Amino acid sequence: MISLPIWLVVIIAALATFAFLNNLCLPAARWFLRRRVNRVIEDVNARLSLELPTFQITKRKVLIDRLTYDPEVMAIVDKAAAERDLPRSAIMANVATYAREMVPAFNAYFYFRAGIWIFKRILRTFYRVRLGRTDEKAYEALSPNTSIVLIMNHRSNVDYLLVTYLASRNTTLSVGAGEWARIWPFSQLMRIAGAYILRRDAGDPVYRKVLERYVQMATEACVPHAVFAEGQLSRDGRLNEPKYGMLGYITKTFDPAGETDIMFVPVGVNYDRVLEAETLTQNVDTDFRGRGARFVFGSFFSTAFLNLKFALANRETLLGTASASFGSPISFKAWLKKNNVDFRNLEKPERFKCVEHLGKDIMAEISNVIPALPVPIIANVLCRKNRPMNELEIKADTQKLIEDLVACGVHIVMLEGSEDASVDEALQALFKRDLVSLNTDGLVTINPERVKLLRFYANSIAHFPPANLDFPKEISAGESTQQ
Repeated sequence: MISLPIWLVVIIAALATFAFLNNLCLPAARWFLRRRVNRVIEDVNARLSLELPTFQITKRKVLIDRLTYDPEVMAIVDKAAAERDLPRSAIMANVATYAREMVPAFNAYFYFRAGIWIFKRILRTFYRVRLGRTDEKAYEALSPNTSIVLIMNHRSNVDYLLVTYLASRNTTLSVGAGEWARIWPFSQLMRIAGAYILRRDAGDPVYRKVLERYVQMATEACVPHAVFAEGQLSRDGRLNEPKYGMLGYITKTFDPAGETDIMFVPVGVNYDRVLEAETLTQNVDTDFRGRGARFVFGSFFSTAFLNLKFALANRETLLGTASASFGSPISFKAWLKKNNVDFRNLEKPERFKCVEHLGKDIMAEISNVIPALPVPIIANVLCRKNRPMNELEIKADTQKLIEDLVACGVHIVMLEGSEDASVDEALQALFKRDLVSLNTDGLVTINPERVKLLRFYANSIAHFPPANLDFPKEISAGESTQQ
C-alpha cells in the first residue's frame, strides 16, 4: 500500500482539475459561445441593411497592435521622444495605454441580444420613443463599401441610447464616449457595445494622433459610427457651433478616386423633457469638462433619479416624447467633386477651411431635420408672446405655429391621431414642472424663476423661421407677469 502526503494529493488534484478545465471545459465553452456569436452575426447580416464590417468583429488584441504600431503613430512617437528627451519605450508605453483604452471589444451577441433590449427598456421607462423623418430608400441603396457616419446634435446623454436603438434595424453604431464611460463597469459595457472611449481634453499630440488613426482605420473599414457635431451638450437649448476635430480626422486621408465613399447622415434629436435640463440651465456659461468622470456620471444619474421620482409622484409613467430624425445621406465623394477639392493635397490651414465648410453644410441639414415636439412648440409660443395668455389663445397660437412649421417642411411629432391631446398633455406638463402657473385672472403666466428652463425648450426649435419670428432676446420676470 502506497501512502502519499496530503500536500502532494492536493497538488495532483489541482493539476488534474486545471488540465480538465483547460483541455476540455474551456475549449467546449469557447466553441459553444463562438457558435452562438456566429449565429447572431449570420442572423444580423441577413437582417441589417449593412453587414457587420470585418474590422468590427476582429479580435481586439489584433486591432490594438495594428493601432499601436501604425506607421504614423510610430513617426509621432519618434518625434515626441526626441522633443521631450525621453526614452522611446516610455512614449510607446503611453501609446499602448491609449490604444487599450480606446479600441472597442465589440460583441455582436451582447449588442443585439442584450444591449438593444437594455437601451429599449431604459428609454421606454422615461419616454414615448418616436422615429421622426427617415429616408429608408436611400439607406437601402447604400453600397457595402460605404462608410456611414451619423452627425447629430447633442441635447442629452440619452442621445446615444436613442439613436442607437432607432438605428438598430439597419446598422450597428460605434460612438465616441466621453468622461462618464471611463468608470468601471460602464467602460467595459460600452466597449462591448462597440464604443470607443475618449479623453476629450487630452492635449498630448501623441494621444491625438492615436485617436486620429483609430478613427481613420474604422472609417476606412466602413464601421458605422456617430459623432456629436457640437462636441458637448447644449446649455441653452440652441444648436451650438460645430466642432471640427473628429470631422477633420474622418476626412483627412479620404481618396475620392477610391472604391469606398463616406456618407454623412444628419441626425436631429429632440425631447419634451431633457433629463439634465435643470443642471444645464443653472450655469449656462459653465464648462463641465475636466470635472471628472464620477462628477459627470453622478450628475446624470442623480438627475435621472429625480426625474423618475417626479414622474411617479405625478402619476406619470412617461416624461413626454423623445424623437430622432434621420436626414438624407450626404456623399463625401459628391461633395468633393462639387467643390473641386481633395483633402489629401491641402495644407493644414486650407484643409481646415474646407472641413469648416463641410461641417456647416452638414449642420444646416441637421437643423432641418430636428423634430418639433409639443413641449418645445408651446414653450416657443409662450416665450415669443412674453405675456400672460389664456388657454384658448395658447392653443390657437400653437396651432398656427404648427401649420407654419409644417409649411416649412418641419417634422412635427404628436400623439397618434390627435394634435389637441398632444397640446393638452404638453401644457399640463409645463404646469406640473412649475414652468408656468395661473395668475389671479386665470391666465397662464411664465414662472419668473423658471424662465431659463422654459426658454431652453423653446430654443430647440428657434432656428426654424416661423419659431424665430419676433423672438425676444431676453425675458424678464417683470415682462412675464405683466398683463
